[in-house]
Formats: sequence, C-alpha cells, structure tokens
Amino acid sequence: MTEPKGVTGMAAGLAELGAEAARAHDPYGDDAVIACDRLVRIFTAEKIEVQALQGLDLLVTAGELTAMVGASGSGKSTLMNILAGLDTPTAGSVRVAGHDLAAMGTRQRLAYRRTTVGFIWQQTSRNLLPYLTAEQNVTLPMRLGGSGRRARHKRAGELLDVLGVAYCAGRKPEQMSGGEQQRTAIAVALANAPKVLLADEPTGELDSATAADVFGALQKANTELGVTVLIVTHDPAVSSMVRRVIAIRDGRTSTETLRHSTTDADGQLSDHAVEYAVLDRAGRLQLPREMTGPLGMRDRVRLEAEPDHIGIWPDAPGTRPGDNGETGDNGATGDDG
Repeated sequence: MTEPKGVTGMAAGLAELGAEAARAHDPYGDDAVIACDRLVRIFTAEKIEVQALQGLDLLVTAGELTAMVGASGSGKSTLMNILAGLDTPTAGSVRVAGHDLAAMGTRQRLAYRRTTVGFIWQQTSRNLLPYLTAEQNVTLPMRLGGSGRRARHKRAGELLDVLGVAYCAGRKPEQMSGGEQQRTAIAVALANAPKVLLADEPTGELDSATAADVFGALQKANTELGVTVLIVTHDPAVSSMVRRVIAIRDGRTSTETLRHSTTDADGQLSDHAVEYAVLDRAGRLQLPREMTGPLGMRDRVRLEAEPDHIGIWPDAPGTRPGDNGETGDNGATGDDG
C-alpha cells in the first residue's frame, strides 16, 4: 500500500527538522556533573546593580575533587549558592547531575537540595542542630527523605565510621571539637547519598592540623564514597593537595591549575603544577596582571596568529611585529586554546 504524497512529504520534513536540531545541539557539558554555561547573576541594592557573575563557564566531571579560589567579591559564594539550589541565576544555564536549576520550581528545588547535593558551611554552628547528637543529626535528612529506621541507623554508623568520628555518635555538637563537628557535618551532607558535595570554606575556622583532618575526610568522601566534591577555600594547604584548582576573578573563571604526577629516571614520584588561562565560551581570556603590567599592556593589545600559537603584543611603537624593524620580542604569547 502506497502512502499519500502529503504524508511522505511531512515525514521527510520532520526528519529534516530532526537532523537540523541534532546539528544545532550544543554538547557543552553533556558529560559533566556540573555544567555552567555563560552564567550571570545580578543583584540590585539601593537601585545599584552588582554583577556577581558575568558569564561564567564551568565544567566539573563526575568523581572530581576540585578546589575553587578567588578574592572576596569574585563570585565564589554566589556560584556555590546557585549550585546548592539556594539562589537562582539571572541568565545563562546551570545543570547539576542532570537537573536544570534555572527551570526548577520551589518543590523541585527542595527535593534537589535533599537528595542530589550536599552542602557544608564554613561556620560549624550552621551545619549541625545543637540539641541533637551526631547520629541524630546524620539520620535527620534520611528521616525527612522517608528512609526506614533500621536503614537510617545503619548508614549513619557507616558514615561516621568512614569519616573517623564514630566515637562521637552519642555526643551533641557542644561536646565535640571544631574538627569533629565539621567531619560530622560531612556525614550529614552525605546522608542521602548526593551526587555532589559542596563545601564553602570548610576549614576556615580551624587550625592547620584540624583542617588537614577535615580535608582528609573530604578526600575519603570522594575516593571511598564516589561523591564529586567542589571546595571553596582560601587555605593554600587545601588547594595544593587537589589535582585541579579553579580561580575566579571578576565573576568569571580566569585560570585553572592542574597537577600531574610524574616519575623520574630514579623512580621518584613528584607532582608538577601547570597554570592555564581559561578561554571561555565567548572567546574571552583574562590575562594575569602580573604578566600584563610589566609589559605595559592596557586598554588594547595586538594579536598575531601563528601556526601553533597566538602572539599577544602591547599597543606601543616598536613592540608589534614589523614596527621599526622590531620582531616583537617584548610581547607575550599564549596558547590558542
């Protein structure tokens, strides 16, 4: 039986539209557990607009343990609040573990915070209810999530044991040290087995030895429990122990430092850190002031395309290729991404 001509034409048209949609699909962040695409957050205070995030791009893959650094006002806390479902972006898109945070309603956002993401505050007093024991604090999120009593008790014991504070199960926060409180707080954040754990300055109120214990607990959460961990920190000891450090400046990701382990001829293992500038989705690149300042780069720079890199030159006589017979040796070069 032959299909009517109109039906055949309609099917062909739909197939063409489907192919066009597939070609137009942007795969950015499809394989990431955290994907921020040109994220913008604008606050208005006393009729003055403040752009906390200015088109920020960020990808974090599942299983990563990543640190985020930046000066006060750079946008770190704003980003963390958005990822935690505590705030909403003004523009751009943000997805966490398959959830489109910009499209969520109030009820969906509550379920997201309860099951998909865990959050740890810097202030230990904000993480635990003071009138509950460590075990009761850990079981509370599971109780709200509908878990049975036996399952709650079992998981709480396992989490406290893995994080090294099983002996605190019957203690209230006032009976625990700051480090014990933060490790218990990690257990609370992991109670409902979230995909992502966000920690905002988790060692900010702790001494160096205690901070090392808390960071060790975050490493265990990452390696033994498989949760993706994103830490905001000013602690150089913490940022030096992760493979990837993302720097935020002026509301955008500016640089990333990646650490690689290498083995020398004698079999000695050592870590090498390489800092990269971040080329965002709009093609913007933030050049470090410590590099641009000595070269007098400001307002405008000259770009020269080379076969394997892009040359960046100050806008001054004698510093651009071909000016006054100069070869541009005073310029700076950057990889072409």
